[in-house]
Amino acid sequence: MIGKIQLVMVRCGLYVSAERESRQVSGAMGRKTTVKTKEARMGDRFPHLNNCKDGFVFIVTYGRSGSTLLQNILNSIPGYCIRGENHNMLPHLAQSWRAATMAVENVLPEGTPDDPSQPWYGVGNIKPEIYGRTLANMFVRDVLAPPQGTRVAGFKEIRFHATEPMFWQSLDFITRFFPKTRLIFNTRNHEDVARSGWWKTWDKAEVFAELEKAEDLFERALQRYPKRAFAVKFEDYAGTPEAFEPLFQFLEEPFDLETVAALSKKRLTHLK
Repeated sequence: MIGKIQLVMVRCGLYVSAERESRQVSGAMGRKTTVKTKEARMGDRFPHLNNCKDGFVFIVTYGRSGSTLLQNILNSIPGYCIRGENHNMLPHLAQSWRAATMAVENVLPEGTPDDPSQPWYGVGNIKPEIYGRTLANMFVRDVLAPPQGTRVAGFKEIRFHATEPMFWQSLDFITRFFPKTRLIFNTRNHEDVARSGWWKTWDKAEVFAELEKAEDLFERALQRYPKRAFAVKFEDYAGTPEAFEPLFQFLEEPFDLETVAALSKKRLTHLK
């Protein structure tokens, strides 16, 4: 059961990972008994979310934007495990959580009888917050699968913007259920994107329209999550490793220019 204060924080997208705390209380005969706080019990129930003690980082972008270089740079930070794309798995979890929420809020008005004769029998047993957090916990365990010692996990995805509802559902799910979430929005010059990879087979006007749609969503998300989100542009950091320093400051991580410079020079061999 989530406390009222925690529930407000969750609804505002401000939930912070539970600290594993306990307190000593006096039991019968003056003996000390350890009683776990609600925060500790939440941590026990969702261990994979809370094992990443410094939170999660998600790279939100589109294809051929230079995001794999960015992913590689972030993985140079000790304790970071930022995975690559997973073919847009997370929006489906977000959609399932949203459906559960709508079922409880819209399908079962207050006072509606809940018995076997009703078409939505049992819907009142759905716990959307617990369900959503359980989905996020399983995603960390079975998809991200961060190795032991990971303090920040995450992944990059190029497909969140496929539809506007999917985009917002995904980001709302992420910021609600993944503790200490940071979002990095990565963009690139449209002409260069249009000449790269599969985009070369598209009509240029269609490429530009797709990228403009994505970047409009990115800009609105930066305004929606001002303390959680940061924007980078490929042209700013390509060949200029020191340009990553503001990002490291945003992440509150020490900046190692020598390491970043070496990785920036490494030629990536995936789709050209």
